[in-house]
Amino acid sequence: MAKRLARHLDRLQAERPPRAKSLIVTIFGDAVLPHAGSIWLGSLIALAAPFDINERLVRTAVLRLSREGWLEARPLGRRSAYGATEAGRQRIEDAYRRIYAAGPAPWDGRWCLVLAPPGAIAKAEREALRRELGWLGFGRLGADVLLHPSPDRASLDHALRRLALAERVSVIVGDAAGAPRALVAACWQLAAVEAGYRDFLDRFRPAWSVVEAGGATDPALAFRLRTLLIHEYRRAVLRDPQLPAELLAPDWPGHGARALCRNLYRAIEAAAERHLDALLRNAEGPLPALGPAYYQRFGGIGVPATAGPA
Repeated sequence: MAKRLARHLDRLQAERPPRAKSLIVTIFGDAVLPHAGSIWLGSLIALAAPFDINERLVRTAVLRLSREGWLEARPLGRRSAYGATEAGRQRIEDAYRRIYAAGPAPWDGRWCLVLAPPGAIAKAEREALRRELGWLGFGRLGADVLLHPSPDRASLDHALRRLALAERVSVIVGDAAGAPRALVAACWQLAAVEAGYRDFLDRFRPAWSVVEAGGATDPALAFRLRTLLIHEYRRAVLRDPQLPAELLAPDWPGHGARALCRNLYRAIEAAAERHLDALLRNAEGPLPALGPAYYQRFGGIGVPATAGPA
């Protein structure tokens, strides 16, 4: 079974090789930040090796992420450890709240509107606002109005502060008359999102059949599967505006993709952590134990061994 899973992962990587910079963001968000630490560059190189990303590519990617404000070096003698900057950590955590969410909450029927009056902000700021809020799933109702039925308000606040627009745009939450599904059709293009979820399901359903049969107990193999799983689910889910179920078709493939990702993750995360325990190192030695937020992923993935029964 383990050989069967390894062959399947080989095929996934051959069909869509992970890019070094994007994979390192996945590794930091999924494996490093939950341990609340920085990591030796050598440890990061070892973690990236199973994905055919060599030392040169890791060093180049880390340098670029540092220049872009995601990571920062923490030198100690001739060696360097890398951790997320405050801004980088916030951006990763905003994204990973969407990735590891338990599922959408029931919709209260209200809409959140962000109004950017023409005289309030410059053209470049307006484009940056559309780009950032588009990443958060907001649709465009008009040139000056962005909207979402149930946004992540913490992420919205972070984005407005990061853009220095919190005091110059208006955020209004309230009920809307009319047909909400017509509003969805006008403001969002969901065909590409739907295709991304169906692709994810096609690529990872075979892995689930192996895991169900007990074929993912090897720590290194479990880590490889867990990382590819989150890397590709992240690709799909961060393109999804995360609209409430009440505004989507009953057969929306995002529901099945979340269930598959959740079930696979729960089944392999402990074995993957054993692999990480052997590799996550910095100047103090092994990284700190997992924080409590880790065990809340996907609505709960277990408890640490020292915590006793739930």
